[in-house]
Amino acid sequence: MLVWLIVAFPLLGALLNGMFAAISSHEATDRHRSIVSFIGVLMPLLGFAATIVCYFTLIGFEGTTPSLITGPLFTWTALPGLVIDIGLNVDELSLVLALIITGVGSLIHLYSVGYMSHDAGYARYFMELNLFLFFMLILVLADNLLLMFVGWEGVGLCSYLLIGFWFEDAEKAKAGSKAFIVNRIGDAAFLLGMFLIFGVMSATGADPSLGFFNFETMSRHVAYFTPVATILCLLLFIGACGKSAQIPLYVWLPDAMAGPTPVSALIHAATMVTAGIYMIVRLNFLYVLSPVAMDIVAIIGTTTVVFAATMGVTATDIKKVLAYSTVSQLGYMFLACGVGAFSGAIFHLVTHAFFKALLFLGAGSVIHALHGEQDMRRMGGLQKKLPITTWTFVLGSFALAGLLPTSGFFSKDAILWSAYNSGHVGLWFVGFLGAGLTSFYIFRLVGSVFFGKTELPPEKWKKIHESPVSMTLPLLILAFFSLFAGILGIPEVLGGRDLLSQWLRDIVPTAMGHGGEASHATELVLMVVTTLWGLHFSIFGWVIYTQKRGFPDRVVQKVSRLYWLIANRYFVDELYDRVIIRPLLWCSRRFLWKGIDEMTLDGLFVYGSARTIGLWARLVSMSQNGVLQQYLLYFLIGAVLIVGYVAL
Repeated sequence: MLVWLIVAFPLLGALLNGMFAAISSHEATDRHRSIVSFIGVLMPLLGFAATIVCYFTLIGFEGTTPSLITGPLFTWTALPGLVIDIGLNVDELSLVLALIITGVGSLIHLYSVGYMSHDAGYARYFMELNLFLFFMLILVLADNLLLMFVGWEGVGLCSYLLIGFWFEDAEKAKAGSKAFIVNRIGDAAFLLGMFLIFGVMSATGADPSLGFFNFETMSRHVAYFTPVATILCLLLFIGACGKSAQIPLYVWLPDAMAGPTPVSALIHAATMVTAGIYMIVRLNFLYVLSPVAMDIVAIIGTTTVVFAATMGVTATDIKKVLAYSTVSQLGYMFLACGVGAFSGAIFHLVTHAFFKALLFLGAGSVIHALHGEQDMRRMGGLQKKLPITTWTFVLGSFALAGLLPTSGFFSKDAILWSAYNSGHVGLWFVGFLGAGLTSFYIFRLVGSVFFGKTELPPEKWKKIHESPVSMTLPLLILAFFSLFAGILGIPEVLGGRDLLSQWLRDIVPTAMGHGGEASHATELVLMVVTTLWGLHFSIFGWVIYTQKRGFPDRVVQKVSRLYWLIANRYFVDELYDRVIIRPLLWCSRRFLWKGIDEMTLDGLFVYGSARTIGLWARLVSMSQNGVLQQYLLYFLIGAVLIVGYVAL
């Protein structure tokens, strides 16, 4: 029952706030807002408390019974050959994700109280935010793939609602639709993968009551998946690319910045984009069957690291820089999965949740103080006005750049080392390049926004002030964990015990972690090289955007064509528009709409049948005109025809 409370609290919050949204849709009083705030923040906190209790329960089980708490509630469907139970599963892996979702999610809810305090759709916002948390918890706690897909679709729906929260603005509504549509492509591949799993499991002769989509059942019959492992893993990976914004399905994430900034923090840190990583780690027993699929996962992830990082270098919108950094960091996680370091992927997911939530909420604090301004070129010198925001943001930037002693250093190093240690030296090198680009663009942002000479007009400068406590308190808490969460994965070479890998060892036994074929000396050398590499680009980015502000413009002039290409995001959106969207629109309008719908369905069947019946009705009515002579004529004609027929 306790397990169900983890998901029940956010759902209850969504229902109650939905009720208040209906009540106060036209006139929201301060009392209504206070009640909505109380419910909206309390319910995720109660979910977090229930997760903490589950954690201690799980620790109590370890060593005496299987480390698993399963809570089936009822049978969803019981068809011949297919039985599916609705059940939740708390194990070491799902517990880590649930702690992140409810913990970081609660802080984002608290932050939203201040950030959204003047918004007209206050209750609707918290209703959708609570619902987002509920579906993400369903996704990670589901004990079978079909229930996971319910959560998968639910977070897609909530992201659509929240990205397009200010739907009166056509561009913002369009961004929500874009996220929804792009994700449908990945979801279609996910569905095909599930059909394939059902086909394989049906062929095993296993008892359908075992639940073919149940993770435990699938892992027991894993040998049957060997012949189709590559295509199955690739179908599921396409689904993961949609949710976790990897090439070529990353295009929705930068545009998702149209939603409120706390929504961006929730999507990027604690919910939607982590879904693809979680799904692959959960199904690691399938991926290890196909080295080809794992190589493709690693290559796509590594390519995305550098591809997104280059766009982060040229972006000028503070939120979009962070959005590209998310795409890039998710690429590191896929690289980890591809080289078999599944626990490394989860480790980076955890640290990334802290520092990316911190960075987005810090960006929100800046935007809040500047009344909506998001262009970095118009900022500068904000450390004088926003001290808490500035120094917590700087700490988050250290973590994103992977600099000692922050959490990002340990998690990023774990991935790069796993890539090198597994023999993927080329992928390690590309990831190494991505680390330099990451350091450069994040300290470019720090220098442009918080230091150097301000470009803001005096009247706007005077009004800037630090955010309220409801916004700065989450920043301080997240900054603490961005600094110290690395303790979960300190490698043996630095005297640590790699605690998270040990915790996950029963779920991801194939994880390579640390200590492969290469020596500790090699690991230390690579660690030092990567650190110096990141530090060099951090200093370079900070200096030229604070001390040498004319230097970037001179560089841009020298490489104007390359800059033009990257600043326009490699024209990928335009390519999609020309190759896919326009042909589909033409086909939809000319063939499906005009040809099939209007001419065939409406013209031939709907209106055509109606016109035919109408014509017959008019003919029949003409014969029933009440003229007796005409009736006698019909009778005579009929009699002649009958006599003639009989005579012949």
